[in-house]
Amino acid sequence: MNDTITRVPGLRVGHYSDLDARTGCTVVLTPTGATAGVDVRGAAPGTRETDLLRPENLIEKVHAVVLSGGSAFGLESATGVAQWLHERDYGFNAGIARVPIVPAAVLFDLDVGRSDVWPNDIASYQACEVASDAPVEQGQVGAGSGATVAKLRGSENARPGGIGSAVIELPSGGFVGALVAVNALGEIIDPATGKTVVSAGEGDLVGDIVGDIAADLPFAGMNTTLAVVATDLVLNKSQCLRVAQMAHDGFARAIFLSHTMYDGDVIFALSTGEDTPGDPNLVGMLAAEAVTRAILNAVT
Repeated sequence: MNDTITRVPGLRVGHYSDLDARTGCTVVLTPTGATAGVDVRGAAPGTRETDLLRPENLIEKVHAVVLSGGSAFGLESATGVAQWLHERDYGFNAGIARVPIVPAAVLFDLDVGRSDVWPNDIASYQACEVASDAPVEQGQVGAGSGATVAKLRGSENARPGGIGSAVIELPSGGFVGALVAVNALGEIIDPATGKTVVSAGEGDLVGDIVGDIAADLPFAGMNTTLAVVATDLVLNKSQCLRVAQMAHDGFARAIFLSHTMYDGDVIFALSTGEDTPGDPNLVGMLAAEAVTRAILNAVT
């Protein structure tokens, strides 16, 4: 049973992992195009082509989404995906050429492995080559290779993050899935039980934050949780934006703290559907739940 995002028809996922440098990238391929939206909510984002996804702008469909380590350097990885798509004649028909639309977002992992190595166009091309609709490999792979969480008590106390995925099947038909690269400043909570799943220490975290920790938060830019949520129900561009916005609830439920000045949190929403209309309220609610489950899977 495939309980990951690749159960959504029309999607393939591939990882590139450099376990020596502790970095990598993850590519979500939808070569024939998927309607897309994005919500950038963290205050330290590193992104490519997100303005293009605003509802009032021209382009309706994307052909891939890239999540990458390497901070701003990792944005180079989108070029390899565009090249892979171009060689196979996928992209927006601009008349004289087909131009692949490849939004991307990056997380900061330079402090974990090597600071002089990051995913590039060759790395992402290799991720495209191995992309499939098989269950997504989870843990410290792809964009999650150098991911860490629970850094509020100091980076020396950080715990492993990673890539996680989950999918929910609707009784009436259709799927809503999530893929999350978890590299959060905060600690990981299971909202079903209220218990902390991954912590950097004992005691009252809120009390620590307003006390000793608040005096020194040297973690600017060293975080970021990235996600792609997807459905095979039909949504338009504005509805994809709403789903991306609602899906951020999954971050808030499972990560304490989230959406801080030190996070670049981004969620992309994709619709691969062609036949069955989707209710953006229902899809958004399920996307948030899928994001929560994916975060828990990433760290466990």
